[in-house]
Amino acid sequence: MIVIGLTGSIGMGKSTAAAYLRGLGIPVLDADRVVHELYAGAAVPLIEAAFPGTTAGGVVDRAALGARVLGSPEAMKRLEAIVHPLVRAAEWRFLLAEQDKGTPLSILEIPLLFETGAGDLFDAVIVVSASAEAQRERLLDRPGMTIEKLEAINARQMPDAEKRARADFVVDTGAGLEDSRRQIDAILKDIVTRPPLAYQRWAALQDI
Repeated sequence: MIVIGLTGSIGMGKSTAAAYLRGLGIPVLDADRVVHELYAGAAVPLIEAAFPGTTAGGVVDRAALGARVLGSPEAMKRLEAIVHPLVRAAEWRFLLAEQDKGTPLSILEIPLLFETGAGDLFDAVIVVSASAEAQRERLLDRPGMTIEKLEAINARQMPDAEKRARADFVVDTGAGLEDSRRQIDAILKDIVTRPPLAYQRWAALQDI
């Protein structure tokens, strides 16, 4: 099974690209959705122990937790040390299930793919990108988003230019939806010709 990483900074169109890929029948695991599930499950007692008062009713209060960690690199590292291993375990369970089904190609949608050192775990990495102006315009249209929040989010993410440089493929979403879809179609035609090596890398990690 070919394993693809899909990433990109906030507001670049990554979720739209993932939705198109799902529409093609390709299984895509959303790491952000996994985190949401963990914040109502396995991560709750661990986060409460590390950040008292940030959970209520058996779920993580995301606003309270965000207020505690945003702007504090040390607090963010503590949170990531809790959450990232749990997410990685969920990603492996997803890949294992798809492999058992005989799925030819699976995708992990991971916003912090490069930041978490996962770049070498894939047969190819697709970065979804757009101009800084398009990113800002899209994000400031979202409820509750401010320039300060956008700057704080971008400060903890790898710059878009570096992600593009590290990518095997880049989807530029600046020219509209149909153009983005054409780019994705062309990328998939290339990817399916590659040898499927990444799954074995994931499997090897489970023995550590």
